[in-house]
Amino acid sequence: MAEHETTATISIEVSYALPDCQRTVVLDVAVGTTARQAALSCGLTRYFPALDLAKVPLGIWGRSVDDDALVADGDRVELYRPLRASAREQRRERAKRGGF
Repeated sequence: MAEHETTATISIEVSYALPDCQRTVVLDVAVGTTARQAALSCGLTRYFPALDLAKVPLGIWGRSVDDDALVADGDRVELYRPLRASAREQRRERAKRGGF
């Protein structure tokens, strides 16, 4: 009987959100998978066709990570969208309008 090689897998989530819509998918990936590999295999472009999975900034549990960061069991990989304005610019605009 031939031995079958098995690859250990872990369970992660990949999440992306727009102001009015959020999607999170659960994936089983091989141990040693990077954040970018997880992003590329998540399938979220089905819901967000304009999402460029090869270039979108990444994070794990709210912390920005490089493409080659390894994911761990239970991690949530987050796909970040660009901000419309920086926090500094938003404060300036509120101050001009008399807001705090």
